[in-house]
Amino acid sequence: MASKPGERKLQILQTVAQMLEQPKGEKITTAALAARLELSEAALYRHFASKAQMFEGLIEFIEQTVFGLINKITQEEQSGLQQADAVVSMLLGFAQKNRGMTRVLIGDALVNEDERLQQRINQLLDRIEATLKQSLRLAATQGEMGEATDVGAHANLLVCYVIGRWQQFAKSGFARDPMLQWPTQSAILLGK
Repeated sequence: MASKPGERKLQILQTVAQMLEQPKGEKITTAALAARLELSEAALYRHFASKAQMFEGLIEFIEQTVFGLINKITQEEQSGLQQADAVVSMLLGFAQKNRGMTRVLIGDALVNEDERLQQRINQLLDRIEATLKQSLRLAATQGEMGEATDVGAHANLLVCYVIGRWQQFAKSGFARDPMLQWPTQSAILLGK
């Protein structure tokens, strides 16, 4: 039994994430979640007003983790091209380690849920794209890529690549490793 405040809330979020890791990708219901936790549905609603709030908690975790790592990369890595490479690599690795979160990132787990959840994921992806654009702009000023390069189009291509790898990973039942071809493909996508 959870004893500290917030401990039960965290346990609920961890259980949702574990349920999302199932390759079959069944819809998460509060009844199934309550059964898995050996709680009543009413007990779940004491911690979260709705299932949408549970997904918001997962999205918050994703945002904090991903942008915490992005900030670390951009502070430690001086090369704009290496920043972009490290950010994409981190995003692929995040999916590899957080299968259930991958289903949230691709919107798979958000089907038939509150529309604002998908909007929040879209905003997260826009922020990632803006970060990559900034790194690529830095790379262009450092002479690592042509100054005529359309950094906006390039950043968008990298985000599309990441989303595609996430999709392949989730749709393969988590069998198709998102990191598998990144070393070779990074040379193609980043001209390294």
